[in-house]
Amino acid sequence: MQESPFLRLPGAIELPDTLDHGVPSHYGSPNIEQRSLDQGTAIVDLSNRTVLTVTGEDRLSWVNSLSSQSVANLRPGDSSEALFLGPQGRLEHAVGLIDDGVTLWMLAEPTTAPGLLDWLQRMRFALRVEIADVTEQYATIGLMGDELAVEPAAPNGVPLRWRDPWKTIGEGGWQYAEGAHPSIDWRWNSVLVDRSDLVDLAGRVRSGELRAAGSLAAEALRVAAWRPRQAADADEKTIPHELDWLRSAVHLHKGCYRGQETVAKVHNLGHPPRRVVMLHLDGSVSTMPRHGAPVFAPKGDEEREVGYVTSAVMHYELGPVALALIKRVVPDDLELVVVDDETRIAASQQIIVPPTAGATAGVPRMPRLGARTRPGR
Repeated sequence: MQESPFLRLPGAIELPDTLDHGVPSHYGSPNIEQRSLDQGTAIVDLSNRTVLTVTGEDRLSWVNSLSSQSVANLRPGDSSEALFLGPQGRLEHAVGLIDDGVTLWMLAEPTTAPGLLDWLQRMRFALRVEIADVTEQYATIGLMGDELAVEPAAPNGVPLRWRDPWKTIGEGGWQYAEGAHPSIDWRWNSVLVDRSDLVDLAGRVRSGELRAAGSLAAEALRVAAWRPRQAADADEKTIPHELDWLRSAVHLHKGCYRGQETVAKVHNLGHPPRRVVMLHLDGSVSTMPRHGAPVFAPKGDEEREVGYVTSAVMHYELGPVALALIKRVVPDDLELVVVDDETRIAASQQIIVPPTAGATAGVPRMPRLGARTRPGR
């Protein structure tokens, strides 16, 4: 893939060892860029993201049978999100979806897309579907809202604009988070453009017609909205419940798909073993914790490791915050500590997925065989 023309803009800096390598991390003023992006006055170059297509008469029914989402009746121009799970219900791939009446477009993580493409190819069987990686032809631009004049590609007459469904609880979905949800202000759009148009878009930024924000700005706003991202917040054990992903990417009443038994069992009868929280970090510490930094909770006079940081950002209003996956049984009022090398960072929990998440069926637990059921027996 050719170098992004946004990397040649004044002030563009690509930080090493970030999820979004290959595009600018920032342009010298991350907080100002965040504010501009949040207000809908800036665009983000996300041309490193992968774009896959599925064509053929069976495309919607086929993806419907494989994924957690109900997409069999997806209308042209509608946006959706789907998860592909393993047999035990663990997350393998997360994709954004747009159908234009001819082609189903998948927005995927570059780190997992090769595995997704290979798996989809193997699952075709005799169905009338064709899968392709079209990242060399199409690029992703991120922005808030619809106000900015960024023209989406429309090879089949339908503009390819993905409106993130995280803003509301989808049909057939479920939200574990309680009270006010920060996604109420989340208006994220991923616009697919012809890759050849990137030069013109970068030129419009250079001339002052458009503003650009770096990928760090997009990440900070995502974390503040509690929006999960597979490349950052999931690992090989993740199930959707732990990240509150049932709200936008899972339909609880659709037909069978791989991993459905675990999704239903945990939601109706059990509890997810871990839960995502937002950590408000001690701002007096000058460093941000790395991905994977362990989180500790007090246990008597000692501490025990209870989870790890998945995404840590400096937000322009909230200050230093992070998403972390911790054990479900950790009391939700405990003050926690993030340890990054030799640095200890105090952290307070803001509950996203509560310890009580799951067990929605309300089935009473039966007494164990041989257990006492009456006093004195």
